[in-house]
Formats: sequence, structure tokens, C-alpha cells
Amino acid sequence: MQEAHGWRKCNGAEGPRPLGDLRYGAMFRRKPAQPAPADRWLVIGLGNPGREYERSRHNVGFLVIDELARRHGGRVTDRAAKSLTGRIRRGEHELVLAKPQTWMNLSGQAAKALKAKYDVPLGRLLVIHDELDLPFGRLRIRSGGSSAGNHGLDSLIGSFGTKTFPRIRVGVGRPVGDAVDYVLSPFTDDERAQLPDLVRRVADAVEYTVEHGLDRAMTEFNRG
Repeated sequence: MQEAHGWRKCNGAEGPRPLGDLRYGAMFRRKPAQPAPADRWLVIGLGNPGREYERSRHNVGFLVIDELARRHGGRVTDRAAKSLTGRIRRGEHELVLAKPQTWMNLSGQAAKALKAKYDVPLGRLLVIHDELDLPFGRLRIRSGGSSAGNHGLDSLIGSFGTKTFPRIRVGVGRPVGDAVDYVLSPFTDDERAQLPDLVRRVADAVEYTVEHGLDRAMTEFNRG
């Protein structure tokens, strides 16, 4: 009898054992979501998709994203959260680079989706955009403020529910005529000659902000 009982026990004849006893349950428990690394930044350059807009004033944010990717050997070709994205490293920091593909006026849809996907707080989200109220070549770093008529910023403010998020304003100058036609038109020959240096300086400002924080970056780059 004892031998038969042993056989039944080894072959499961005494019935199934609880999952807790067999420790199978732990295999199927959902792991809690891991928070984003404290060194991750989300850098969003505003612009419009399409070859016809590649060198327009409204797309200066895209140009800066491409420069950051180039200097760190990255590529902004992945598709995520209604955007083209890529990742680079700057010292101990990870930068998620993004170019929204929703058109400028709907940039907030992509920005909100990107923020949620990469779990980045607004304090480590940096937006780069063209600015009519600054002369061509001037840049300003701000922690918030109004959109000053930039519909891409209007969309972000609406999606985030706040005006307080870091941004780099890149001056493209204000035209005498229609502002919409102006920002969608190409740079002049003189501006194109200066554009590479401007894009490099804005990329430098992004890296400096990530390394040293917003306050020091404003002190360093908002002079003049």
C-alpha cells in the first residue's frame, strides 16, 4: 500500500497541487512599469513633414534635431508616437530626439504621445521652434510663456494644459507681409549662408541645457 501511494503521489494521481505551491504564479505576474531613467531628456523639434518644407523657416526645429543626430552618430528614422524619433547619448544623458509628423498646427498631439511613451516629465522636455519676434540668428531659452502666435506652441500648450515647459526660441525675423507665407518660405541666400552656424549654436544650447540645467543655459545663451 505504501509503495502504491508513493507511485500515485509522483504521477499526480492525488490531484493537482495549487499554483502557489508550485511557484508557477510568479511566472505570469505582470511586472510593474519601470520609471524612465533620471538622465533621459525628450528633445522635440517643431516643423512640417514633406520635402517641400525641409528648408523653410518653420522647420528650423527639424534642422536642429538632424544636427544633434549627426554629431552623435544617430539617426532619426524610427516611427513612434506620431513622430520620427531616434536616441543618442550625451555623456551620462540619454536624449530622445523627435520630429512630429502631425503638421505644425497639431504638434501637441505628437508631443503628448511622446511624453507618455518615454515617461519624461515636462522639466526634461525641450522644445525647439522658430520665433518671429526675434531677429534672424538670435536665440532665447525660456521655461515657459505664451506662444507669441506660433500655432505649434499653441497646440503643445493645449495638449499639456500648461505654458510651463522648456523651449528654445530660434529667431527667423518678422516679415512686413503675411507671416504664414513667410515662415513656410525658404530662407534667403544670405540667411542660408548663416544657417549652418545658427543650427550648430542651437544644438550646442540643447547639449548645454541637458548637461548644466535650464537656469545656467539661460544665463549662457540669452546674452546679447
